[in-house]
Amino acid sequence: MSHTFTNLLTHAIFSTKNRIPMIVSDIKPRLHAYMGGIIRELHGKPITIGGTTDHVHLLIQLPPILAPAEAIQKLKANSSRWVNETLRLRTKFAWQEGYAGFSVSLSNVPKVVRYILNQEQHHRRKTFQEEMREFLTTYGIAFEESSVWK
Repeated sequence: MSHTFTNLLTHAIFSTKNRIPMIVSDIKPRLHAYMGGIIRELHGKPITIGGTTDHVHLLIQLPPILAPAEAIQKLKANSSRWVNETLRLRTKFAWQEGYAGFSVSLSNVPKVVRYILNQEQHHRRKTFQEEMREFLTTYGIAFEESSVWK
């Protein structure tokens, strides 16, 4: 086969450093749009981006030559630099060290999109920590409670 064909869909989740609620309503749309632009610059496709004041969820399609860890590292570095240089908040903006990433099948895309777009309502009932514990358990990922929240 002379071409490479992939559909690598990833649901990525990461929070602000120390889960400080910095992604307020006037920042959120601009930040999410900027993050979508970063994904496009990496030759990926942002399917949807959402979240709350202290974390983001992204459903993204990545090119086959880009590892998810590299994509997320570039996404976090460039978006935090943009926030600090452009929005000039009172407190320095930063993302947490790690991230969570889960593969998504094409048949589950509508469900994941709805989940991401309904984050504000979802987190009226469940904290970010409860949500992450649930994801990690559902996906069979072993974790040390103390290391998840750094």
